[in-house]
Amino acid sequence: MKYSFHPEAEVEYNHTIDYYEDCSKGLGYHFALEVYKTIERINSYPEAWPILLNGVRRSLVKRFPYGVLYTKENDEIFILAIMNLHREPEYWKHRF
Repeated sequence: MKYSFHPEAEVEYNHTIDYYEDCSKGLGYHFALEVYKTIERINSYPEAWPILLNGVRRSLVKRFPYGVLYTKENDEIFILAIMNLHREPEYWKHRF
């Protein structure tokens, strides 16, 4: 199954990689890898996670306090946010 990012989700994803890389060399890579694994799990089982609102689901990223918020539209996963779980919880709602 294909997937794509909302433009703002892609920006926050890249910023988070940079942030973790600044914290410790290689940590940004590990964050990116865990997000990729999460997206792969979503692709394999797109309906496995609970619906938060209007068809938006959240799958948690292992090792990091982040979740991938997404919708399934036809045969594509649309990623709305790579959400920091300690951030304002409703900041992403304008994206769908």
